[in-house]
Amino acid sequence: MIELYYAPTPNGWKISIMLEECGLPYKVAPMQLGRGDQHKPDYLKLSPNGRMPAIVDHAPADGGGPLSIFESGAILIYLAEKSGRFMPAAARPRFEVMQWLMWQMAGLGPMLGQNGHFLLYAPEKIPYAIERYTREAKRLYGVLDARLADRDYIAGDYSIADMACFPWIMTHKAQGLTLDDYPHVKRWYALLRARPKLQAGLALGKEDRKPMDEQARKLLFGVDALAHADAQGAQQQ
Repeated sequence: MIELYYAPTPNGWKISIMLEECGLPYKVAPMQLGRGDQHKPDYLKLSPNGRMPAIVDHAPADGGGPLSIFESGAILIYLAEKSGRFMPAAARPRFEVMQWLMWQMAGLGPMLGQNGHFLLYAPEKIPYAIERYTREAKRLYGVLDARLADRDYIAGDYSIADMACFPWIMTHKAQGLTLDDYPHVKRWYALLRARPKLQAGLALGKEDRKPMDEQARKLLFGVDALAHADAQGAQQQ
């Protein structure tokens, strides 16, 4: 059984989609990020970076004790290897998937995260930051659009590379972008959106999505994260 520490965000959706698609049994440990669950000492033992998601596999293949994994890309690779699905075994196609997964982890996700932050959440509008990250978001959409010009999926067959990218592309309206400017991404997006298992992964925890108040904003964007973690640690002593 996989225990999934989860909140309904793009990085959380990567894993809920994969778990639905590959059919591994799992249960959810819901996280309230606006309450600071990601900074609690017990969670930091699983995810030292204080970010969601994380998993605990209570029946790992080596027969040992529970195995915890943090970072969404590492979790996707782990689940692909455990299930034998959505990542090829042969070296060349395998590294095709891995390259695009790393592209999402290092580029698409972080840059869209920064773009969304400065567009929607920053307490003051900083023109330089907005222009810089909007330009980079458009560049990355262009990279993906060019990649999808002659193929249905990012790296051969449907894979964890698609699952990693899709939840971030799903935020295109909030990013101030339109898929009409990226016709190949738009076609790919519709193809994936029609998958029932992907829809099931997106629906997980939908009822827990709430507007952010000021305290949640501070915790999510690091203003009070260290103080919150210190306070939690003091309570445990």
